[in-house]
Amino acid sequence: QVQLVESGGGLVQAGGSLRLSCTASGTIFSIIAMGWYRQTPGKQRELVATIPSRGTATYADSVKGRFTISRDNAKNTVYLQMNSLEPEDTAVYYCSVKHLGFGIIRDYWGQGTQVTVSS
Repeated sequence: QVQLVESGGGLVQAGGSLRLSCTASGTIFSIIAMGWYRQTPGKQRELVATIPSRGTATYADSVKGRFTISRDNAKNTVYLQMNSLEPEDTAVYYCSVKHLGFGIIRDYWGQGTQVTVSS
């Protein structure tokens, strides 16, 4: 089992910045990718950004140029630097890890952290 603990959410004014962190712990064999998703009431969870163990990051069009995802493999931690925040970025942000163990790929999710951007 892999556990994810997120931190860094909060309330910020439009134009401000926040940095989210997510650390994976537990029985970890191989993390294929780490990412961030977000969800607002009544809407489906949507991709914000993902970063593979090797390769380049992928971003939703709505956050390109404003958000930056990065990871520290030694710490099994993924970060999301969010700049120029807009009220439309208000959501619960979820960390996700795609894990490979014993030939099985499984997605794990964090508990979510609230990000609120006031206008």
